[in-house]
Amino acid sequence: MTIMTFLIVGWILSWFKFERLVIQAFKELFNKEISKATYYFLFFSVGVFGDVVLLFQGAYYDYFLQK
Repeated sequence: MTIMTFLIVGWILSWFKFERLVIQAFKELFNKEISKATYYFLFFSVGVFGDVVLLFQGAYYDYFLQK
């Protein structure tokens, strides 16, 4: 669920041209060209990391299955 949350956050931030800022910052910091696909992959990766952390803490089942 965290994956979808971060993808939606990335999508909403793209309405305000935040992806241009991330792409430009990545280019200046690492001297690499990235695309919008990489922008969304970054948000996907953070979401996966969040799900893994919740899973290892044991909070994943409490958070999603308690309802």
